[in-house]
Amino acid sequence: MLQGVLFMALFACASFYFGDMSWAKAISFSPMIIGIILGMIYANTLHCNLPSTWIPGIVFTSKRILRFGIILYGFKLTFQDITAVGLPAIIIDAIIVVVTICGGMFIGKLLKMDKDIALLTSVGSGICGAAAVLGAESAIRTKPYKTAVAVATVVIFGTLSMFLYPILYRAGICNLPAGEMGIFTGSTVHEVAHVVGAGNAMGADVASSAIIVKMIRVMMLVPVVLVLSWMAARTSKTNSEGGKGKVNIPWFAILFLLVICFNSLNLLPKGLVEFIQTIDVFLLTMAMTALGAETSIDKFKKAGFKPFLLAAILYCWLLVGGYFLVKLLVPTLI
Repeated sequence: MLQGVLFMALFACASFYFGDMSWAKAISFSPMIIGIILGMIYANTLHCNLPSTWIPGIVFTSKRILRFGIILYGFKLTFQDITAVGLPAIIIDAIIVVVTICGGMFIGKLLKMDKDIALLTSVGSGICGAAAVLGAESAIRTKPYKTAVAVATVVIFGTLSMFLYPILYRAGICNLPAGEMGIFTGSTVHEVAHVVGAGNAMGADVASSAIIVKMIRVMMLVPVVLVLSWMAARTSKTNSEGGKGKVNIPWFAILFLLVICFNSLNLLPKGLVEFIQTIDVFLLTMAMTALGAETSIDKFKKAGFKPFLLAAILYCWLLVGGYFLVKLLVPTLI
């Protein structure tokens, strides 16, 4: 098992190396995104040469290390962030998350999509991209290739947002004050890295509020994961006594919330918190690489075009619906 884990750690090191290059920074490709790309490249080239004794380590990385990484992700958040942007941003974040996930599941049903892929794509679009997909995957425990397909959709449209939002803002098409543009960006763009990239391209005033609103949206991963675990139990096969499946409490989500609480107390030095955040990104990069290493082109073909169609529909909702939500609700709620 250790050999498989170290193999994924080696890929994570390579992802950090590539992520530090100018081209990766220009398109805000985080090491996590590069990790899953490298993993998929490996899965479709040299995977057949992988020693069978290494496979348990890769599975361990994609499951256990993934959950530990999500727990440490709480060190990026504090409850002070919530008070910094106020009630309008929280309400808009909540509407975006609920409508995107529920609407995505409904549209996925109309498209006759795989239920797990539709759910993961909707959660990734609604909350925080790849990290949300990983959190949801840990709750419903689906096949790795489905996770990789969902991550691919949010990466594509998140990257598009990073370039499109600044263009719309500079051209005056998104006619919003800087603060409201930050709320719009933080509540609708997929990845945290893409929010940072888009916000910085529009100015410091937009970036500061956009990042905080995005972090509040990330916090909403906890209740979503709890609900998903409950739903997974309800839809599981009945046991031998004819009862419903047992609810598997996602302790990683509870610990994630506790870490946020602890981080809000500001007990640790800033340097140590930054170090923990770096370790966390490394662990999540290992997990993403492991998921990618179990995803071949054949599995993407099996998933078909529908996941990307669903992601495109959700993206239109986020772009248009999110804009009008901010334009109409924020002035009335302030």
